[in-house]
Amino acid sequence: MDQVFIRGLEVDTVIGAYDWERNIRQRLVLDLDMGWDIRAAAAEDDLTKALDYAAVSKRVLGYVSASSFELVETLAERLAVLIMSEFGVPWLRLTINKPGAVAQATGGVGVVIERGERL
Repeated sequence: MDQVFIRGLEVDTVIGAYDWERNIRQRLVLDLDMGWDIRAAAAEDDLTKALDYAAVSKRVLGYVSASSFELVETLAERLAVLIMSEFGVPWLRLTINKPGAVAQATGGVGVVIERGERL
């Protein structure tokens, strides 16, 4: 299966279970790998047959920015459902990195989920 990817999508949101986290916005960094058959778009050089990564990015940024969850896990699940249902993506790997969560983890901490079926 072909994949369309978005790397390093940065967005500030309310995320965290601690009281102090509920009153601030924190930076998240998202990576998306989305299953998509690119052959039709490539054959005709037709954007309307491609997965529009600009539209996906805009929707993800808007959703995450407006969200307020305690758990990164909850955000990941909700975001996966949104992307797959609104954009018709059959398979998704989503990484959400919360860089400031553990000071000693210089590369960040977070979750990686895979949903759907690779064709």
